[in-house]
Amino acid sequence: MAITASQVYELRKKTGAGMMDCKNALSEANGDLEKAVEILRKKGASVATKRAEKSAGEGIVLTKVSNDKKSASIVEINCETDFVTKGNDFVSFANSVLENIHTNKPKNLESLLNDEKVKNSLTDLMGKVGEKIEISRFINENDDSAMYIDYVHMGSKLGVIVKFGNVSNPTDELNNLGRDIAMQIAAMKPVCVNREEISKEVVDKEIEIYKELARKEGKPEQILDKISQGKLNKYYQENCLIEQAYIKDNTKTVDTLIKELNTRNESDVSIVHFHRFHLSDENK
Repeated sequence: MAITASQVYELRKKTGAGMMDCKNALSEANGDLEKAVEILRKKGASVATKRAEKSAGEGIVLTKVSNDKKSASIVEINCETDFVTKGNDFVSFANSVLENIHTNKPKNLESLLNDEKVKNSLTDLMGKVGEKIEISRFINENDDSAMYIDYVHMGSKLGVIVKFGNVSNPTDELNNLGRDIAMQIAAMKPVCVNREEISKEVVDKEIEIYKELARKEGKPEQILDKISQGKLNKYYQENCLIEQAYIKDNTKTVDTLIKELNTRNESDVSIVHFHRFHLSDENK
């Protein structure tokens, strides 16, 4: 049967697929719109199968914090090329996934991927762009006694969420400081909030390395402990958020900023933890 331009337009509007793909699908479906949709979706599934072994190293990181600052979400969605990340279809899909996560609060990635709406949208998008698309990870949190602050770096390749504890009244002052601290996390890549979070195994390994390097430099055995302790403190200052020099004023540490805030407001705010998603992260 002859396929009309209006049929093609309607199918394209419904699926977002290209005009020729829509026309071919309608021809195969003998003009049946719903069957044509199914054919296009199967094509999307076919794209997913063909590209299963491809590397999806590009993508975006998105965050969302509720208006009351009591809940937050962060998600990383990947594709094969940077070109696709800039397309409206990919960005729209990513934002819809973030909204789903924030609203429906799936317990894990498997639950999210089993959501029919997400699954179908993902298949449709792969069929349209012809690339492997992955929702690789997400985190959802909420706490009525906390305040969440988020930050996404330009280009959406890097995102941060910080949780502040003991917050009875979220203020603009804390919000502004929290954003600065989130930017600090993005720029300086701390591994934890404080030194107590670093495992004994990591500390012992660092000390062993420092001592061995000092020996190779000919340092006396009796001062190796002192040398290694000094280097360990430097390690803490570089890797523990509250011990890092503040990027906007290196005469202060992040810990100093929090203490000054608490003194001014007679509060007891603390940094509980943070999540830092970056596309180049090796461990996801």
